Amino acid sequence: MTGTARSAPAVTLSVWKALFLREAVSRLAAGRAAWLWLLLEPVAHVAVLMLIFSFVRDRVVPGVSFALFLMVGVIGFNMFRNASSRSIDAITANAALFSYRQVKPVDTVLVRAALEGLIEFVVLVILCAGAILIGLDAVPHDPLGVWIALLLLTGFGAGLGLVFSVGADLVPEIGKIVKLAFTPLYFMSGVMFPPMLLPQYVREWFFLNPAAHGLEALRGAFFADYHVAPELDLGYLAAWALIAIFLGLALHVRYAQRLLAR
Repeated sequence: MTGTARSAPAVTLSVWKALFLREAVSRLAAGRAAWLWLLLEPVAHVAVLMLIFSFVRDRVVPGVSFALFLMVGVIGFNMFRNASSRSIDAITANAALFSYRQVKPVDTVLVRAALEGLIEFVVLVILCAGAILIGLDAVPHDPLGVWIALLLLTGFGAGLGLVFSVGADLVPEIGKIVKLAFTPLYFMSGVMFPPMLLPQYVREWFFLNPAAHGLEALRGAFFADYHVAPELDLGYLAAWALIAIFLGLALHVRYAQRLLAR
């Protein structure tokens, strides 16, 4: 009896599907009501920020709901951060699967980054639906622009995840340092304020951060009355995303045997 051999792309897609389902079940069943916390975490985050900045909220972004401004910023940054930081541990978490020759370390990183991006997108949709129910205008002004910004943020995060997952395997302390670095990066990406509040000479330095371009583009596409900074350049973010992805893939090829020998 002879069988038809599957092509390499078909095998890869099957591996990604199995890994995706495994990661999804693990993420949603990590603890009691883990799925509920995925939704409550950004809500609580936005609520705390609103409480802290309530005295200036009417002056921060005229014509834009401060709650929605924060919500979009938090979700956008989480999409970039989670795709990167959670991917760092993907190889360690799935090491037992490498006994199957079809499963490669790079597959686990890419699938985990994609899952994190999808989770944050679903959370954004749910929060927008909830905001609409309470009377807020949470319908994106430019849905395609929102999608592109989110995709680029996730792609950049996935690229960094590919790079840092190899780095953390070579030098374990790298993973800890990278995760700590996201705290100052949170404040340097404009999650809580519009970059237009900054002086022009400060914005030139501020927009060296690729993630800041993604958040600014996301808000510009989401809110019709939001005035984006003139320094915004999505091509800059796209270039960084591509560089990070190709560098990460190259590192995975270079150190493939070491990663498999965990």
